[in-house]
Amino acid sequence: MPGTVSLSTPPSLPPLLLRGALLSPLKHPRPDAQVPLTRLVLPGVRVREKDLSAYERVCGYPTDRSPGQDELPVTYPHILGFPLAMRLMAARAFPLPLLGLVHTSIEISRHRPLLPTDDLELTSYAEPLRPHRRGTEATLVTEVRTGGTLTWESRSTYLARHKTTGPAQEPVKEEETPVKEEAPAAEALPARAEWRLAGDLGRRYAAASGDHNPIHLHPLTARLFGFPRAIAHGMWTVARCLAEYGTTGPGPVHVRAEFKAPVLLPATVTYASEGPAFELRGAEPDKNGKARVHVRGEVLPLDGRRPGGGR
Repeated sequence: MPGTVSLSTPPSLPPLLLRGALLSPLKHPRPDAQVPLTRLVLPGVRVREKDLSAYERVCGYPTDRSPGQDELPVTYPHILGFPLAMRLMAARAFPLPLLGLVHTSIEISRHRPLLPTDDLELTSYAEPLRPHRRGTEATLVTEVRTGGTLTWESRSTYLARHKTTGPAQEPVKEEETPVKEEAPAAEALPARAEWRLAGDLGRRYAAASGDHNPIHLHPLTARLFGFPRAIAHGMWTVARCLAEYGTTGPGPVHVRAEFKAPVLLPATVTYASEGPAFELRGAEPDKNGKARVHVRGEVLPLDGRRPGGGR
């Protein structure tokens, strides 16, 4: 049976990043390694209005709301639960190195809208590792409960790249690593907006989210990990797309997104959507006439039926 550890305060992210970095060279990932069965629980979490407003501004969510009346952005509970997931991944017993982990996908199920005034209980745990054609993939689950009822949950996959000897197990899904150009879908989604992203976007999102991974902060620190410039946070790209798509309303909703390629900052990108599908891609085609797809996802009712469409 998994052990449950109840926390009294949220873990601090900077020490976890440092600990994870120091332990990373000691870890040798493989898909048959055992993941600790620990479940971290943090009760009594309250949203701070100042933090929420900063997040909404940087991600493009509406900020002209009455305090305590409107629902949380569908991606915001990820920010609240991220320190718990980081504590799990930075632990000595976690088999994958924190340095170099690539956030490859996220699925979010919102069972009902959450309000900024709700009293939240957060739970985070890791599922067994899975083989991937590029290495080993871990899944981190975050759950949010209000009054003992599950109201929000997410599943994030993280890839540790290493040499593999078996057959390909999973499609390649890349976010925070240089990759080859990828063609868009056969019928590209219609463009809805074009955004110019400033070079300091990574620092602004880090200030709002607490995720100070050096690949997002400055070209000098990004170069240490093989990037020519700082890259946008994957969770910012999803949040910005969903702010444009629109996920408010009383009904349960399911979001899934795959991170395909990094967004090098500064950049100009195109947001596109049709029906339940959305994507973020490069605004200009490359020399082959293809636009790089950075993020691709869809928004569905939680029961699986497809909605009429986004905005």
